[in-house]
Amino acid sequence: MNKKASELSLKNTHFESPHGLDSDNHYTTAYELALLTNYALNNSTFAKIVGTKNYTITINGYPKTLNNTNELLGNLDGVYGVKTGFTNGANRCLVTSCKRNNMDIICVVLGADTKNFRTMDSIKLIEYCFKNFEYLDAKEILNKNFEEWRNNNLNSFYIDKGISNNLSISISPLDTPLIPIKKDLKNSISTKININTKLLAPIYEGTIIGDINIMCNDEILLKTNLIASNTIYKKNIYNYMIEFFKSYPALLENFI
Repeated sequence: MNKKASELSLKNTHFESPHGLDSDNHYTTAYELALLTNYALNNSTFAKIVGTKNYTITINGYPKTLNNTNELLGNLDGVYGVKTGFTNGANRCLVTSCKRNNMDIICVVLGADTKNFRTMDSIKLIEYCFKNFEYLDAKEILNKNFEEWRNNNLNSFYIDKGISNNLSISISPLDTPLIPIKKDLKNSISTKININTKLLAPIYEGTIIGDINIMCNDEILLKTNLIASNTIYKKNIYNYMIEFFKSYPALLENFI
């Protein structure tokens, strides 16, 4: 379990035991529980289990109905999991996954004194998110603004010792093409491109030559690399000889 936590970069999570009972060496955070939940929900079996309201099993030939203890499942629009929790040290806890339209969130409430407080706090947080946030299409914004920049700077590159200056640039693939933003900040979105137009050959395909950021006021919401999508090789003696002979007539005229 701790190996998996390390693989997921959960730096503030440590498991003392698989049962999760109170221990000084058993700890996590709300944020890292959300990261862990997001990973776990990619497992279809896990997602099906935590999204099941009740299930009937058979014990020694007798049916037994098991009921999900997640009080929001089936009672709040969009909720499809995930897990309740309680120990004397942790109090009442609830991790909730909820999806409405194209927005999918994970809400984590820890340390509630009662089940009722846990429920109310979770509902308040969930409703706040859907009321105040929406997704921003980062891929569309980056592509549009980068295309404008590229059209205005197509001939701006100088590649010292390169066989040409015809460098093609592309945006690195995005891990998160959609990013959440507060609705009232949507008009404050801008992009910023950082790139050096004076380069030194050779430049190989895939080389990082800059970055492009989506900004909200002065805060970076998303940052990704700009990479070379072709290779510009360094001039060799043969290239310099060709250049010399091409320019030789003009040089000769200057001496006549």
